[in-house]
Amino acid sequence: MYDPEKVALANEYLACALDIGERMLIRGAEIHRVEDTIERIGLAYGADRVDVFSITYTIVVTMSGEDFGVLTQTRRISGFSYDLNMMEKLNDLSRSICEKKLKPKEIQRRMAAISGLPAYTHWQLGLAYALISAAFAIFFGGTALDAVVAGGIGIVIKIVEYALNRLDVNRFVVICLCAAAAGFLAISSARLGIGISAEKVSIGNIMVLIPGLMFTNSIRDMFMDNMISGAVRCTEAIIIALAIAFGFALINFTFGG
Repeated sequence: MYDPEKVALANEYLACALDIGERMLIRGAEIHRVEDTIERIGLAYGADRVDVFSITYTIVVTMSGEDFGVLTQTRRISGFSYDLNMMEKLNDLSRSICEKKLKPKEIQRRMAAISGLPAYTHWQLGLAYALISAAFAIFFGGTALDAVVAGGIGIVIKIVEYALNRLDVNRFVVICLCAAAAGFLAISSARLGIGISAEKVSIGNIMVLIPGLMFTNSIRDMFMDNMISGAVRCTEAIIIALAIAFGFALINFTFGG
């Protein structure tokens, strides 16, 4: 029989490792990094073997050791929100855990501190959407006026996205409707006769919606032999791209952009 206290403690450490892995995955970490982090934490606390299986939406960990036997925990992942700053903090915490073997309460305290870090406000994100849209409008050959209009539409995209997310609309539908709104505003602005190119403005706005990081991570996962996760992320990125294309195409065919 195993000591119940040691089994309970091992379960706490395993739960802490899963908490870190979950948050890393939500914030944009690739699968290999998540699996490696959880494995290192488990081994640092005396496990003889740690088997981690992770895909985009699930983490399964089995940890075995002489003092606590075989323990398995599963975590369902949802609510993705890329945040590289928070991911860096989680990486630092995982290194501290492996080096200093922190107690569960200390890990939870530091996790709470990381979770409490100020997130980007909607105004900051709106400004980012505007700057990205304006920059890409110029990059693809637009004028300064095209950039200004694209920036304004970028802010509208963020407002539409926020409103639809508040209504808990499917995220693929959200992206499609954001693309449709951007296309409609670009065509409408061009027809006002203020001398802008609807094409350049639309291209700038499209770049806000393109799932570049998701697609890059999917290719990286495939190169790291995480084929299932890579295929899932790649498929998701393709569906998002199709949703963007459908939204813009619908407006173009309807209003003759």
